Amino acid sequence: MRLLVLEDQTDLREAVAGRLRAHGHAVDEAADLADAESYVRSYAYDAFVLDRSLPDGDALASLRQWRQRGIGTPALFLTARDAVEDRIDGFAGGADDYLVKPFSMDELMARIAAIGRRGGTIRPSVLRVADLEIDLGRREVRRGGIALPLRPKEFSLLQLLAERAGQVVARNDIVAACWGEEQAPASNADEVLIAALRRKLGNPPLLRTVRGAGYLLDGADAART
Repeated sequence: MRLLVLEDQTDLREAVAGRLRAHGHAVDEAADLADAESYVRSYAYDAFVLDRSLPDGDALASLRQWRQRGIGTPALFLTARDAVEDRIDGFAGGADDYLVKPFSMDELMARIAAIGRRGGTIRPSVLRVADLEIDLGRREVRRGGIALPLRPKEFSLLQLLAERAGQVVARNDIVAACWGEEQAPASNADEVLIAALRRKLGNPPLLRTVRGAGYLLDGADAART
């Protein structure tokens, strides 16, 4: 998933973003509402993680505006404002979840995974392409019944390709989904990632390069063998 983390405390923001990246997510970081607005206008996200009390205002007001503009991205508030009234206001303003500081990082990861599964629309929990099976909840991949050990970024890449199976996925989309703005990869990092995933998927090949356009996950070749 690609996530936006809005938090003005640098240490906490970096800790949350680092943990999310370790789970294979692409993360953009914003320290105030102005930064967050710029990101939201420029990119599509799978989920928002939002502190409420920022130097330039309350993130709840921004979330209300985003909802009015038709942005349905799931949002989790991560805040010290723990009064029942604050939580009610948060949900009424468009939040999908609310976690009070101090919090367990493991619980935060579990809640983000849960709202990611729900998403803005109903998503399948298991993706299938030919004999490849991707269990999003367990983050497990099998081909022909055999488990494939994937690293977090490999899993994120495969999920993206499987969700668009039969369609060409551009390099820019891969970079955005696997790295985000804050973690610009080396010039050939996407090619290295693609090569590693292709090796692990094995034969017959499912992953093809479409020269000048991007990459395609397609079970047509496998079905013909």
